[in-house]
Amino acid sequence: MSEATIWWLLAGGAVAAELLTGTFFLLMIASGMAAGALAAYAGAGTVVQLVVAAVVGGGAVVACYFFKRRRPSDKPARADRSVNLDVGETVFVEEWNSDGTATVKYRGANWTVILRPGNPPSAGLHRVAELVGSRLLVDKL
Repeated sequence: MSEATIWWLLAGGAVAAELLTGTFFLLMIASGMAAGALAAYAGAGTVVQLVVAAVVGGGAVVACYFFKRRRPSDKPARADRSVNLDVGETVFVEEWNSDGTATVKYRGANWTVILRPGNPPSAGLHRVAELVGSRLLVDKL
């Protein structure tokens, strides 16, 4: 069996493992193994093949890590309108309790409302920012 075939089998194994685990970084390692196979086709020695596979695979992993780190993080599901349709709706708070909560009628039921930290409690219209457990976290309009 040629060295290039071994590299391709290793790359295929890494892709199969990625499909089972869902780790994107295994695809980058597989690309390094594919680069090692191409180096074997070019007639490079074993050491050069290993170095090419390590540089390409490792470089791809490092590049993906920094790209993912620079990308702004997604909102949590409890604050994402496409996941939770209550986010962005308005509720009317008549009065706040001493513990910082209020009870409002929303969608035909009584809900406990909490105010986002740093905002003074005041009566009036509030917008639902996210759901925290079974409570509505709101901002004053």
